[in-house]
Amino acid sequence: MPNYKLLYFNMRGRAEIIRYIFAYLDIKYEDHRIEQADWPKIKPNLAGKTELEQCQVDAVVDTLDDFMSLFPWAEENQDLKERTFNDLLTRQAPHLLKDLDTYLGDKEWFIGNYVTWADFYWDICSTTLLVLKPDLLGIYPRLVSLRNKVQAIPAISAWILKRPQTKL
Repeated sequence: MPNYKLLYFNMRGRAEIIRYIFAYLDIKYEDHRIEQADWPKIKPNLAGKTELEQCQVDAVVDTLDDFMSLFPWAEENQDLKERTFNDLLTRQAPHLLKDLDTYLGDKEWFIGNYVTWADFYWDICSTTLLVLKPDLLGIYPRLVSLRNKVQAIPAISAWILKRPQTKL
């Protein structure tokens, strides 16, 4: 039986729905509450150091997420699914990639001079897209370089080596 630990601020907030579900399902868990002042010691800041950078991280992640959400992953009509995937990968993805490449510019990371979860999310999304269309990043060496930098982070590299091998 797994041991669950819910880490949240000392309030109801967004965690309260999880507490309700645990209670309803009679699931034992540790309700670990922290004070807001202790948060920076517990959670590394991967979301941007300033409010502007946080907005920029959100914009990159939301842009990627919006695009990835266009794919009809669960579509049962294989002809429709194939046509839609093909359209997204050949007609729409180049616009997204051009915009992301322009936004990255000569920077090492999408936001600031340090890694954020936007860079992680880019690597995850692009890995999936490359499974679907291996030549997709052919003309975007800066985006490939960003992928390589993320995958070279020791903890990320170790995870990639040990994660279960799946197509997507």
